[in-house]
Amino acid sequence: MKKINKVKLFINNNIKSRKVAKELVEVLKKKKFQIVDDDFDLGIAIGGDGSFLRMVKDCNFNNEIFYVGVNAGTLGFAQDISVDEIGDFVANLSRGEYTYEEIGVQEVLIVTNTSTSKMFSLNEIVIRDEALNTTSLDILVDDIFLEHYTGDGILIATSFGSTAYNLSFGGSFVYNTFNTLQITPIAPLNNKSYHGLTNSVIIPSNKIIKLVPKRNNGNLIVTIDGDNKFYNNVTKIETSMRTQTIKIIRKKDYNFIRKINEKFLK
Repeated sequence: MKKINKVKLFINNNIKSRKVAKELVEVLKKKKFQIVDDDFDLGIAIGGDGSFLRMVKDCNFNNEIFYVGVNAGTLGFAQDISVDEIGDFVANLSRGEYTYEEIGVQEVLIVTNTSTSKMFSLNEIVIRDEALNTTSLDILVDDIFLEHYTGDGILIATSFGSTAYNLSFGGSFVYNTFNTLQITPIAPLNNKSYHGLTNSVIIPSNKIIKLVPKRNNGNLIVTIDGDNKFYNNVTKIETSMRTQTIKIIRKKDYNFIRKINEKFLK
């Protein structure tokens, strides 16, 4: 297992997170870790799940480093370490006793009449009409037609993001390491004039999902991990898992099923 020496902290801007960060720095220094801003082995996000997403984005989804989160927020599903576990976590880390998961990253290609944009997402993308009117899209998987969708919007979540916004629209829990994509409709129209899927569809990692706008000149809002971007004259959006991954450190007793029970049922 790779020896971790240099650590960078990504701290949420609130009192609790700054307090936790101060405690963490003291523990890290006692165990001879270096706190740095560049050229680090491990990024630690302190805050809620949003702070974890921001950290990974700030690091450009770099696969050469490790990531972990300390929960100083509310739900903290992505934040694996609780405040009272900091001491044990750092002690294990100093002995090289840690495990990690390779988590898939979603690649998004947005093509307009005049440009092509490529971005990455850890949790999900959401596609809506620019004016928040009815969204109309053809959805294809590996160029095989799935459906003509009409409704409020479409959410496409990663396995990692299946426990986030995806759940609000009735999407499924998916194991982090499956690296699938999940097409989840948002308030789809379903009557004698419009027929579409009302449940989510889980797609293997080697497939490409294509969305083709059918109304409003392709003027869309595309939300990537909570960040809204406006695009005019979109001709297609393609998304897949491809080969990009990140390494997330887990506690030795980490269990996805237990995590669901703790965070959503207890």
